[in-house]
Amino acid sequence: MTRRAEARGRRPAACRRNILPASWRFGVFGALLLPLLAAGAAAAEGRQTFTYREMGVAVLQALDKVTARISTLTIPLERTRRFGTLEVSVWACRKRPPEEPPESAVFLTIVERKRGVPPARLFQGWMFASSPAMSALEHPVYDIWALDCIDAPME
Repeated sequence: MTRRAEARGRRPAACRRNILPASWRFGVFGALLLPLLAAGAAAAEGRQTFTYREMGVAVLQALDKVTARISTLTIPLERTRRFGTLEVSVWACRKRPPEEPPESAVFLTIVERKRGVPPARLFQGWMFASSPAMSALEHPVYDIWALDCIDAPME
């Protein structure tokens, strides 16, 4: 203790204990937190849900990091296309209507096939056009990301 605190017979402020009982402290904290939680729940109930339309063709972009070649892959549903040693299969392609915020989502499977090596599944899941880094293909040579979903293949 400092000499001043000793002279007054009190502990310094840094050493004082909280004099409120634990039940009061948590009660006050809970009383402050409860309105925030209620407001969050009310906002969650009123949130907008978006609708997706099923489309027939996925438009993907692929990059070969070695040759710096960028290709646009137009793949119909339930079809497979090759890009280098990768086979890309599209199983679903959904897009929001024009009156909602833009978003396209593609469910695909990416398998790597090399000679003399069993096939290895590198990716299976949803890719979103608005956030390509959220679910990306991790490969040292290739990058693939979703661009769009369309009704008919581009000519």
